[in-house]
Amino acid sequence: MSTGGLSLLIAAQPHTFPGLRSIGLTIYILNILLFTLVTTLLLTRFILYPRTFRQSITHKREAFFVPTFFLSLATLITSTQRYAVPDPEVSSVPAAPSLLWAIQTAFWIYLVLTTILAIAQYSHIFTAHRFGLHTMMPTWILPIFPIMLSGTIASVIAGTQPAEQAVAIITAGLTCQGLGLSVAVMMYAHMVGRLMTSGLPDREHRPGLFMCVGPPAFTALAFLGLSRSLPANFDVDDDGFLDTSGIRTTAIIGAGYLWALSFWWFGIAVIAVAIRPPRYFHLGWWATVFPNIGFVLATISLGKAFKNETVLWFATVVSVGLVGVYLFVLGSHVRAVVVQDIMYPGRDEDVEDH
Repeated sequence: MSTGGLSLLIAAQPHTFPGLRSIGLTIYILNILLFTLVTTLLLTRFILYPRTFRQSITHKREAFFVPTFFLSLATLITSTQRYAVPDPEVSSVPAAPSLLWAIQTAFWIYLVLTTILAIAQYSHIFTAHRFGLHTMMPTWILPIFPIMLSGTIASVIAGTQPAEQAVAIITAGLTCQGLGLSVAVMMYAHMVGRLMTSGLPDREHRPGLFMCVGPPAFTALAFLGLSRSLPANFDVDDDGFLDTSGIRTTAIIGAGYLWALSFWWFGIAVIAVAIRPPRYFHLGWWATVFPNIGFVLATISLGKAFKNETVLWFATVVSVGLVGVYLFVLGSHVRAVVVQDIMYPGRDEDVEDH
């Protein structure tokens, strides 16, 4: 999902150079290959060892990573829109109707599956496990993350859809985005309570704090994108009260409010990791990439909305830094596999940390 997010970040850059889009397209293709490879390997594991599937999706820690599969799907849908569908603002070439239909269908299927996931996984957690407040971790947000990204997907794809379908997609996306943010805010209350009563998490899990950056950032991004994607003649009652200009103004105000919350969590996470960096690689390190991509994308969208070059250059600088973080985490992940820190008996994410 971080690789797919990186391709989206490149596609959204306000300052480009010749060949940048080709780099993004290459990363997009690489993401498809990685997703196919990892999914195939997981299916092979579950087929060869059938009991591991149930154990995986019900484990008190490992199960929280199940939603990352759907987050990867979200990046595939949105990056396909960015790299396969012509942008009507810069290209006069119309998109193939069959491709638009396929993306729309993928969106609705994704929405249904993530709705089931959000309800089913939390229901299982509420009935099968007991967690104390002192054990609260940002991974508790993950089950609601995929359905929340339905709003982000909608903000990307609605602009090229026919008007009637676009309004339906925007309505569904806004609803799901609201659900995701609402649950995340409830989780924030627990997270702050845990930090106040028990302090920061163990150094090995502190990179996971960056997950808290994601919900407000992606919601800010969705607000701006959804408002831009509304048909120009949108007016529910045809009375001029609910028009696109008013909605877009409200979206900008809300996005700025949420961006600040995202930035606050970003600062908390940076300081927490800087004080005591982790010694061993864990999958939670990837939280330093994907949620922060949402933060940078929201920054870019706000910069464009305000037509502020300073904000856009800030986003560009942070984007470069985020590419460096991605490469560092990727290298650390590969090294962890080689030196048997992960994917080795007694050292995986489903056992006690070493």
